[in-house]
Amino acid sequence: MASKTDGGIVETIKTIFWALLIAGVFRTLFFQPFWIPSGSMKDTLLIGDFLFVNKMAYGYSAHSCPFSACPISGRLFGSEPERGDVVVFRHPTKGVDFIKRLVGLPGDRIQVINGVLNINGAPVKMESAGEFTEVKAPQGPQGLLPRCKNDPVGQGGTCIKDRYLETLPNGVSHEILNISDSWVADNTPVFVVPEGQYFFMGDNRDNSEDSRFPAAAGGLGFVPFENLIGRADRVMFSSAGRSLFFFWTWRMDRFFKAIE
Repeated sequence: MASKTDGGIVETIKTIFWALLIAGVFRTLFFQPFWIPSGSMKDTLLIGDFLFVNKMAYGYSAHSCPFSACPISGRLFGSEPERGDVVVFRHPTKGVDFIKRLVGLPGDRIQVINGVLNINGAPVKMESAGEFTEVKAPQGPQGLLPRCKNDPVGQGGTCIKDRYLETLPNGVSHEILNISDSWVADNTPVFVVPEGQYFFMGDNRDNSEDSRFPAAAGGLGFVPFENLIGRADRVMFSSAGRSLFFFWTWRMDRFFKAIE
């Protein structure tokens, strides 16, 4: 005869099983949590921002499941992304998730000239938006130090970057940062985006591994449509500290902040 204790254990196991199953379905079909680990998307996204990725935005592929385990070939219920979307995708060669801004669509000719993004032979509109400042100090769990236009800056000093408002051809506007006018990727060849692939850049233009660096050279290169996981729409939570439990480092002004 089973004891009450045995029955309680069985019920607990059932509860855990169903909770994990529901959480897995929710993560696979609807929203995937994503924690910003680096400064490549400043100042749109900061290290320590926590967001949910909208997985319904572009449909589903093998990469929609953890470990890219969805039994899907190509894309199911696919919907084309729009220029200017902030997208989480699976890196084509490194097998990790990245987040960048989509600037180049299939067939586009993309080039950076003197730090200015050119799309199909025309420079995008850029307007000065003042300066972005932050403390030169270790950031996030990895303790990364920001790069600064005014380097060398000692720890605890003010780190400065130039800020611009960039407007893409479809009217989407967002802020980008510039650290140096001699960054290796400030002048590039023309990249012709292949059919079914996309060109991504980080908003922190001088501190981003993105499509300006070809995959053959160890960079990102073009990203296939099936590698797109979802669109980032809103920051849900943000912490400037090494742990989310350090409540005194929470950035309350970024809670539920829309991503532009």
